[in-house]
Amino acid sequence: MINNLILLFIEFFKIGLFTIGGGLATIPFLNALTITHPDWITQLDISNMIAISQSTPGPMGVNMATFTGFKVAGIPGAIIASLALALPAFIIIVIISKYLSNFNKKWYVKDAMYGLRSVVLALIIFAVSNVFKITLFDYDFSIKYVELLLFIIFFISYKYIKLHPTIYIFAGAILGIILKLPS
Repeated sequence: MINNLILLFIEFFKIGLFTIGGGLATIPFLNALTITHPDWITQLDISNMIAISQSTPGPMGVNMATFTGFKVAGIPGAIIASLALALPAFIIIVIISKYLSNFNKKWYVKDAMYGLRSVVLALIIFAVSNVFKITLFDYDFSIKYVELLLFIIFFISYKYIKLHPTIYIFAGAILGIILKLPS
């Protein structure tokens, strides 16, 4: 158990250290965990956690760390993984805040942010494409027509009606329950 907690701390500290761009940016790192630690988390877990994280309070990355940590080592694992994910940002912000007045004005900071935005966008689009694939296609790549129809309805509805996202989340959950009721 201690070895799992140490490994959880190391893996999620690394994710926290290199995740730039918020919760969605953790997804490529979690995808890597599906390869290095397939007993910890699967692609389906990630897809489900994205849906759950969008409908529960708290940052997506921390929710995913908590889920994975709990799956691996119970409550101690959930705590360790969550703290490890958040700790790098805390350390970096404490360091930056000491020099904040000059930090944003440095040419290399502006140039780094210019490059980082493109990387973060690529990572997020990759993560979204994985969720898209898991949600709308079966393992044999046949289309899940009901899920596709729901996606189109919610996409168009959100684009044009623009209700609060919580309404769409609850509507999706309710429709999912109704459409998947056992016959």
